[in-house]
Amino acid sequence: MRRLRVPLWLSVVLLVSSLDAADEPLPPIQVPSGFSATMFHPGLGPARHMAVRDNGDVYVVRSFRMSRPQLRMEAANGALIALRDTNGDGVADVVEAFGPIDVTTEVRIHDGWLYYSSDVAVYRIALDDNLVPAGAAQPIAGGFPMQRTHGTKTLAFDGAGNMYVNVAAPSNACETKRMAKNTPGFDPCPQLERAAGVWKFKADAQLQDQVRDGERYITGTRNLVAMAWHPQADKLYFVMHGRDSLGLLFPDLYSRQANAELPAEEFHVAEAGDDFGWPYTYYDPIRGRRMRGPEYGGDGQTEADGDYKDPLIGFPAHWAPNDLLFHSGKNLPEKYAEGAFIVFHGSWNRIGMEQDGYKVVFVPMRDGEVTADWEIFADGFKGTGSVRNPGDAAYRPTGLAEGPNGEIYISEDKHGRIWQVRWSGAP
Repeated sequence: MRRLRVPLWLSVVLLVSSLDAADEPLPPIQVPSGFSATMFHPGLGPARHMAVRDNGDVYVVRSFRMSRPQLRMEAANGALIALRDTNGDGVADVVEAFGPIDVTTEVRIHDGWLYYSSDVAVYRIALDDNLVPAGAAQPIAGGFPMQRTHGTKTLAFDGAGNMYVNVAAPSNACETKRMAKNTPGFDPCPQLERAAGVWKFKADAQLQDQVRDGERYITGTRNLVAMAWHPQADKLYFVMHGRDSLGLLFPDLYSRQANAELPAEEFHVAEAGDDFGWPYTYYDPIRGRRMRGPEYGGDGQTEADGDYKDPLIGFPAHWAPNDLLFHSGKNLPEKYAEGAFIVFHGSWNRIGMEQDGYKVVFVPMRDGEVTADWEIFADGFKGTGSVRNPGDAAYRPTGLAEGPNGEIYISEDKHGRIWQVRWSGAP
């Protein structure tokens, strides 16, 4: 394990190869009146999910899967980054890289342990008095199939000692010919046997295997990068990435506009045994109806048959939900207690149109029930210019975490900037 114990200015030189001089000055983001968003770290490269300890230490995953060549040199230091603010000024001044290099997105803290995952396994390491834990990592769950796409194993934990692992679908819609026009889907879809669902494991047992030890908890989910357990409702919630390319793959059935506006990104509450309809269906946010997928005889007009759950909210298409945080409400106005913060990574496939998403939204909730319309909480990640390609966005937000004093941390994976959002009182 190689550690970087360096001042902030040097950590920028070592860790921010993706943030070059040509990108400056980067714009600020906007948050509601009464809040402030300050820079906790200027850039860590491809930063994804985060977890924050009770003492304020922040742990971040950098995913090197799609990194530029200069970032691969950094991977040797480890994909996990530990950050500490030693003087309480809201800026990280100790930065340490550690851990394996194949961690892709997920890091969570549960019951005194730091959990993280590769595409095929989940590990944990005991937190101690050090910024970087000194112990050895334990393999908790594995045996997951290697996938070309959607391999990230995101995690959630209940209060009864269980861990929930997202095993995403390795395709767009279980098509018989990958991403080809007018191609039917496999029926039944064989990918539902080992993927497109959430598996339940013991949080503290080592060397569990998906097939031998895992219990399928829900099915019919395409990809759940945003997933969390709601402590008051005592249930699992997620925001699902909807399928892509309806208009590109079935141009006789869907217009270019429909390609951009369908289907919804679905916010759900889950119970054991639920089926959410992938790959046979999709949710149309304009009609407010679950529709039969075109790979399975749908024509854009036919509603789906079957006992599938409708979402709590159908968010706009292709926004790419990448993290979900239920806030405790500590040091925030009352409306935010128990509510859901959702970060959207931003679209790539609104072909020929302005890309959208690139924001953090808030959903008011009580006891797990949505109580009012969702609203934008943090914006400005796109920057000021037109965004026809996601590479043109100033930032692509990816992660959320709550700090010990109710602070909200937001990460993004274009430069790896991390913001700390605080409530400062009524404006």
